[in-house]
Amino acid sequence: MIRNPVLPGFNPDPSFCRVGEDYYLATSTFEWYPGVQIFHSRDLVNWRLVARPLNRAALLDMRGNPDSCGIWAPCLSHDGTAFWLVYTDVKRLDGAFKDAHNYITRCETVDGVWSDPWYVNSSGFDPSLFHDDDGRKWFVNMRWNHRGKGSGANPAHDAFDGILLQEWSPERGLIGPVTNIFNGSPRGLTEAPHLFKREGYYYLTTAEGGTGYDHAVTLARSRDIRGPYEVHPEAHVICAAGSDGPIQRTGHGQYVETHWGRHYHSFLMGRPLPGPDGKPFCATGRESGLEEVVWRDGWLYLAAGGQVPRAAVPAPVDIVPAPRGPVRRQFSGALPDEFQWLRTPEPDRIFRMEPDALVLIGRESIGSWFEQALVARRQEDQVYTAETTVDFTPETYQQAAGLTTYYNRHKFHATLVTHEAGTGRVLVVMSCAGDWPGERLTWPAAPVPLEDGPVEVRVTVNGARQQFWWRQGGDWQALGPELDASVVSDEGGKGEHASFTGAFVGMVAFDVTGQAAEARFARFDYLPADGGA
Repeated sequence: MIRNPVLPGFNPDPSFCRVGEDYYLATSTFEWYPGVQIFHSRDLVNWRLVARPLNRAALLDMRGNPDSCGIWAPCLSHDGTAFWLVYTDVKRLDGAFKDAHNYITRCETVDGVWSDPWYVNSSGFDPSLFHDDDGRKWFVNMRWNHRGKGSGANPAHDAFDGILLQEWSPERGLIGPVTNIFNGSPRGLTEAPHLFKREGYYYLTTAEGGTGYDHAVTLARSRDIRGPYEVHPEAHVICAAGSDGPIQRTGHGQYVETHWGRHYHSFLMGRPLPGPDGKPFCATGRESGLEEVVWRDGWLYLAAGGQVPRAAVPAPVDIVPAPRGPVRRQFSGALPDEFQWLRTPEPDRIFRMEPDALVLIGRESIGSWFEQALVARRQEDQVYTAETTVDFTPETYQQAAGLTTYYNRHKFHATLVTHEAGTGRVLVVMSCAGDWPGERLTWPAAPVPLEDGPVEVRVTVNGARQQFWWRQGGDWQALGPELDASVVSDEGGKGEHASFTGAFVGMVAFDVTGQAAEARFARFDYLPADGGA
């Protein structure tokens, strides 16, 4: 069976691509660097990270990008010769403007060195590239209207001002007229366009309803690529709105016909849990799933009926999913694949690998949008434990290093080795519980004096509850009270429509004196409950 999510943890907006008998999913990374995650599978069951293509300044520099900006909704495609990747670098989220710049890069192999980008346009976000049978390439993206009154054709939000189509070539750039080909269904907030062609029709897949619990995959078709497009008889192929199952927030995906002759559709999803206030939250962020679809009267429908995807879907081949279990890293050599950092294309400024440690170089604060020494991995499970060993000798309270559960600058918890006058080295707990505006810091525990040498720190997370622990040679001891883990989620703080990433757990160091104090981390363990939930 295909077990959803196929990409657990923060892996939203799955672009689905087939090349022969190889399958790829490309997902958004927002402010996390390097940009875009590309996964590969031969069976649709087991997926492996094979590339993060936007890995140098020429392709991506997000220093200064606000939270939940950066790389939105990539589109991965193949034209028979090479892979093409279309992506947006969003420079602004709040307010009327989005400042979304769209680019294209190319590579013969998915894990090779991708070309310097072609800049395309900035009229909106969620771009994609369609390779037609005649060799022409078509660029589509939603148009953002900052005036507050768009064409009036989108019923849910005036700023979502239609899906634009224009021809594009590497040699000439955008060519010919711009056509608004689709204004959306009554659900509105129409974005994430993808085109494909079948039996004389051009099919247009879009995401609608926003990124929360009303999200949906909408399908339309036309005999002419420029339209007009008629909407699916039921409007949406995938939509979990109003349902009460374990999979929610479904939308934003892409269709693929497999070499086995069966048909599948990717989709964005969330796995909600009850929060402390009874309201749902998605501890593992926006994830990626797959569902089987069938053709009926020229339209796609879920194979099992209805519009709500299943947690377990028949796979095209008989194969056992690879087991998930503890991930234990002793740092040496290269940074392990599961880790990323924030915004900067100059990682040597914030960390380096030594034979026996990951060394974080303290730079700006944990809330910086420019240069922040934070190296972390995704929370993939609703219940897990993470541990690390930190060796750090601060000289002032302005220097700190330790373990954090992190969403963005105003949604995190951290246990940090720092310095208190008259006491020396101490271990503290620092939280920012989603307060907005202001990002107010709280200190939920009294400082714990430390002996010289390394200290082990741990966090245990169980749904909406998390607890920090520590030890120096003895037994693990709880550090401070139980904390609200639901803060570190889309729904925390400003809420789901302003938070598009997911929870991370990892290592952080800052030195706001500007002296770049260094912290050494010998190991990092990520331990899912029962092998992964």
